[in-house]
Amino acid sequence: MFLFSRFFEELIFTRRFSGKSSKGFKMSISRANDLRLPLMNLIRLKGTPILEQLHLEERLLRASSENWCIVNDGTNVPTIVMGMSGKPSQLLELGPVMKDQIPVIKRFTGGGTVIVDKSTLFVSLICNKDDVPGVQPYPRSVMAWSGSLYGEVFGGVNGFQLRENDYVFGDRKFGGNAQSIIKNRWIHHTSFLWDYNVRNMAYLKLPSRVPQYRLERDHTEFVCRMKDYIERSDFIEKTVKAVGKQFAMKQVNLEDIDSYAKGEHVKSTRLLTMEELQEAMSGTTQSA
Repeated sequence: MFLFSRFFEELIFTRRFSGKSSKGFKMSISRANDLRLPLMNLIRLKGTPILEQLHLEERLLRASSENWCIVNDGTNVPTIVMGMSGKPSQLLELGPVMKDQIPVIKRFTGGGTVIVDKSTLFVSLICNKDDVPGVQPYPRSVMAWSGSLYGEVFGGVNGFQLRENDYVFGDRKFGGNAQSIIKNRWIHHTSFLWDYNVRNMAYLKLPSRVPQYRLERDHTEFVCRMKDYIERSDFIEKTVKAVGKQFAMKQVNLEDIDSYAKGEHVKSTRLLTMEELQEAMSGTTQSA
């Protein structure tokens, strides 16, 4: 926005002192308008519980008409997050999950199952389709756009690529994605493995549907730690900078959200109860 203001001031100076015609001045204003980018509201969080973050995202997707970038530097409690159609009996080692009282969430987007904690970084992009030229409101198109965006973030890192629906270094995954697409808007959110606790991976079963490149590797052989490739603070700042090349960024405080998202909306993200997990485990035992 500074660049635009500076450019406009120079145009006024030129108009006043160069003697150019009003027609030329109007053309210069048109050029200035072309430089304007769609607005992107930026929310920076640190350690916000993932359930709270997901509730916020669902609200902003459904009850706001603006673009949003949400960055959350870690979540305070280890938590399992499943896609909206995920089945605990098929995806989780329910005995250890219940014994250790690991919270389990069903989110409002699709995608796979992850366990997140203080070493997970989250970036969520909520966009109006008309504000992202060339991107169609379909999963593959949004995915390709995000791959290009993060290509700038990891531009100096060898081996980065978008592989199927994952971000990888070489053939090892460090970023998982999920999406929800509604009429004129979509959300693309990602959990990045800055680091991970090997013990936490034991709560997850090997899913029946896996990317082809996984080649039946277990979790610890399939994923890698982002901290081995980039500094934590560098990743966050480079991500904000990359988004800022396509949008005019405006930082918004969490306490001001009510003025942006008003009215009722569908609320589908929820924490599963212990009874639901016990029932899922009972069903697994009976079928065995």
